[in-house]
Amino acid sequence: MAVRRAVIQLVLMVLLYSSPVVECFFKRISCTISSDCNCDFKPNIRGLEWDLYKNLYGQHLAQDTVSEEVANFLQKESPDQPLVLSFHGGSGTGKTLVSAMLGRHLYGTAMGSPYIHQFVPTLHFPSPDRVQQYRLELKDWVQGNLTACARSIFIFDEMENMPPGVIDILKPFLGPSHTVFGTNYRKAIYIFISTIGEEVINRMALETRQAGKEREEIRLVDLEDAISQAVFNNSRSGFFHSSIIQEKLLTSFVPFLPLGRRHVERCARRELCQRGECQRTDVVEAVGGAVVYMPEQGQHFSSKGCKSVPAKVNLFL
Repeated sequence: MAVRRAVIQLVLMVLLYSSPVVECFFKRISCTISSDCNCDFKPNIRGLEWDLYKNLYGQHLAQDTVSEEVANFLQKESPDQPLVLSFHGGSGTGKTLVSAMLGRHLYGTAMGSPYIHQFVPTLHFPSPDRVQQYRLELKDWVQGNLTACARSIFIFDEMENMPPGVIDILKPFLGPSHTVFGTNYRKAIYIFISTIGEEVINRMALETRQAGKEREEIRLVDLEDAISQAVFNNSRSGFFHSSIIQEKLLTSFVPFLPLGRRHVERCARRELCQRGECQRTDVVEAVGGAVVYMPEQGQHFSSKGCKSVPAKVNLFL
């Protein structure tokens, strides 16, 4: 009788603790007494979509692709492979801004979370003759952080300055079957940021404008293959002749289009509003007129996107 009662109690406990409400309750208690990335990981997909819509200007491809890919990835409790996004476009077009948005809407902080890791080649991988050393260090660093937190986010900035060969050490982590010591490495997110492919993207934007079409008519399929070829064949690219490209381990190439004057002025207005000066339309117009535009014939797009806008606002405010 005592054994039967014990069995019944065990079954009831299993059923009780499997209740989503109870599971959530005990998770909250656990998170108050211990540090765990699952406690900090609080994805807000609607918030991300709104942030992209409201604060990313002139980038319908990035808005649609990032929100869709992140939403699809997070819907899976056990993803088939990591989410690997490669951002491409000119300076000041929003690539770093979107990376910060991802951090803010997944971990509640732009870049301050201990589970968001950023690499800058000129800082972390400065010498092309130390590729083998960098490969070993990068592998150990990524594997160690993934073991600590399967939901880690890795951001590789300035891939145009990454010594070719370094990034290929990540290939086993990006595939569909990498599980070590019980840790599912397929829950991680990788973001690569590069200006390589800028020429391809800008040419498409210019041709679209010259044809009298709206930039929103440009589709992702119109650019993905061209960007892939550009980064694979460019000897300055960290993806130069990379097996990661060859084996199609990137989820998506995300193009960032060049920005026109109206986008620059929206950036200026946002900057002013952050300073409590939303009403200064005179400064908005002055900034829009002071930015350098390209190409020389036509001057359709800002040569540095919105990168110089804060300095211009300071000048005219």
